[in-house]
Amino acid sequence: MVLRIGNASGFYGDRFDAVREMLTGGGPEGAIDVLTGDYLAELTMLILGRDQLKDPASGYAKTFLRQMEEGLGLAHDRGIRIVTNAGGLNPAGLADALRVLAAKLGLPTRVAHVEGDRLPAVDGALAANAYLGGAGIAACLAAGADVVVTGRVTDAALVTGPAQWHFGWGPEEYDRLAGAVVAGHVLECGTQATGGNYAFFREHDPALLRRPGFPLAELHEDGSAVITKHPGTGGLVDVGTVTAQLLYETAGARYAGPDVTARLDSVRLTREGPDRVRIDGVRGEAPPPTLKVGLSRLGGFRNEVVFVLTGLDIEEKAALVRGQIEDALAESRPREVRWELVRTDRPDAGTEETASALLRLVVRDPAPEAVGRALTGAAIELALASYPGFHVTAPPGKGAPYGVFESVSVPAADVPHTAVLPDGTRVPVPVPQGTRELEPVPEPDLPEPLPPGPTRRVPLGRIAGARSGDKGGDANVGVWVRTEEEWRWLAHALTVDRVRELLPETAGLEITRHVLPGLRALNFTFAGILGEGVASQARFDPQAKALGEWLRSRATDIPEGLL
Repeated sequence: MVLRIGNASGFYGDRFDAVREMLTGGGPEGAIDVLTGDYLAELTMLILGRDQLKDPASGYAKTFLRQMEEGLGLAHDRGIRIVTNAGGLNPAGLADALRVLAAKLGLPTRVAHVEGDRLPAVDGALAANAYLGGAGIAACLAAGADVVVTGRVTDAALVTGPAQWHFGWGPEEYDRLAGAVVAGHVLECGTQATGGNYAFFREHDPALLRRPGFPLAELHEDGSAVITKHPGTGGLVDVGTVTAQLLYETAGARYAGPDVTARLDSVRLTREGPDRVRIDGVRGEAPPPTLKVGLSRLGGFRNEVVFVLTGLDIEEKAALVRGQIEDALAESRPREVRWELVRTDRPDAGTEETASALLRLVVRDPAPEAVGRALTGAAIELALASYPGFHVTAPPGKGAPYGVFESVSVPAADVPHTAVLPDGTRVPVPVPQGTRELEPVPEPDLPEPLPPGPTRRVPLGRIAGARSGDKGGDANVGVWVRTEEEWRWLAHALTVDRVRELLPETAGLEITRHVLPGLRALNFTFAGILGEGVASQARFDPQAKALGEWLRSRATDIPEGLL
């Protein structure tokens, strides 16, 4: 008995026609049973919160409603259930809108939703949302729902919920639930599991990766799964693409969630055939007694201006304009002023653009006036009075609000997880009775190091892949290799101290190394590197999407036998 779950969205704004592609693909033998869509992220919750300030009836992903203008009929004709977190801050509102749409289309679609994740906002937060598990989704599907809309659930809950419903798993079947969590984590970001954002993309035909298909999982009753995609779609599924996604936005061996704590150090990946990777061996433990709660709030106002410095004397030009701006802001200086000189210029360049560097100024303050007219005037008034060749990429505007994300924990029993069935019946979802406090896993034994021998100084990415991402103000970089010999080198060579040397921006940060021998991987977490989260845009790469690629580009001494 196999449950085939496909995903058609990894974020709010993902490929619009993926819903149709997943609903119609696969043919009679390979059609999916459930279609999921992940529309929520930390930044998305802030955007939806600001939408609701303007219109209390909004707060959900409107793109999903437009996709369902065709998707509801396709799903009805094929008997496919749909499960999505597109409800955002207003799952009841999206459920109502879907009922109206279904009636307009003449479809008998039964819509249910899950609520209770939204908690009373504190400390001026726009929204406070607990990350719920899959049990509410399972209850809705068991009551006959064709479409289940949720608010903030864990990304993997979009898979654990249907799996609990289909297989009838109990809340303490931890290994099975953990297998579904791992499969859900692979699916959640869509095409990142099928060749998108893949470190070793150069090893594959560029035409293959131009339009990756979306992934699906064939789940089995024992919790194992096969990750694949519809035949004829682009991209690829191999052990590397699945490994990369397993390392995305995770940390140590214990991957905690409201349904179960999955042990990532137990995962086995096996190539089963072309575009087929089996996941098995996953062990699970009781979930923690608390739920993560994401707080989204306005942090203040920000503005920026980018000065273009061309030709000779780049450093001196930067110093001149920086001093002029600092003088102009002396009497009304914003709370935070940050300068960054980006040396994109080249000597004796053949084009003006490649002869130019960028000097970026970012200011932040609780008051909009401090980042608005004061900065605009200071920058523009220098147009004829500063360095030779003065110009900016765009005139600074009046400033814009920025958001801050933080997470806290609350007892799971304090969150009113509720399944609202198609007939309107409200069913409380019980809290798991068995729980286990999180604690670190003991450091596993490292492999035998390689014997000494000649080395060559080359980029780390010659042999290692990486994927990085954000969690609030923290970031992680997962680094993996593909052979046992490479693992014997990596496990000993890439220490925390070595990472600090390779990534000087991490100086002073708390860095934690997690060892995952089964994946031949090291996962590094960098505390606070993203300030107050992606919406605050505290860093050039505010979601740390390319932090791993920067690490791969850094030169280190690698044994010649591995090259």
